[in-house]
Amino acid sequence: MLLQIAFDKPEHLALLPQVKPFADIIEIGTPVLKRFGISAIATARELCPDVMVLADTKTVDGGALEADMVFGAGAAFMTVLSCASKATHETVGKRAEAFGATVIVDTITESGKAELLPQDAVFPKSFGYVAVHSPTDARLAGNRSTSHIDAVREMHARGFRVSLAGGIGPDTLSSVIAVEPEIVVVGTAITESSSPKEVSQWIRERLPNPGRGWPWDRK
Repeated sequence: MLLQIAFDKPEHLALLPQVKPFADIIEIGTPVLKRFGISAIATARELCPDVMVLADTKTVDGGALEADMVFGAGAAFMTVLSCASKATHETVGKRAEAFGATVIVDTITESGKAELLPQDAVFPKSFGYVAVHSPTDARLAGNRSTSHIDAVREMHARGFRVSLAGGIGPDTLSSVIAVEPEIVVVGTAITESSSPKEVSQWIRERLPNPGRGWPWDRK
């Protein structure tokens, strides 16, 4: 179970030296990518050379161009929306293979629906995970549903590995661990904490298989 720490504000990048010993994946969040572009990926790689970087591109079109940019900058992962066209999925998959990188298909646009992905959904082999999460704006508006946590077992039953995000922190960690997602994504519980180093260490120590690991080596 890998710990992915999400950095969604420019000022969060200052925390990288504190939390890098506990992160398996550093996420350059969509707002940071929009603010700094791919230089944010290169910065994270320079500051944390031993930690994998995910670019939360939420790609929906222009797949080859975006994949080449973020993988070329050193990202090991990027995200593609589940609602993107088959053509986008395929072209991103091909570019990921060329770089030896991994794609995460993001179901954020399906959040709250009974079915996150069609039953016949098939993705390129470089698509390593399905991202299941509660959208930030919905949670800020007062939605406290934990249906995204409950959905992990269904995704596993369908043969997908899962990256789980949304409202995860010390208060929800036990229920998250119980459903065994392959990647646990934590954002503000760490980055907005008064003690980000201590919180990230506390979470990391409680996840099964503590310590860094390469997800494509995990069975």
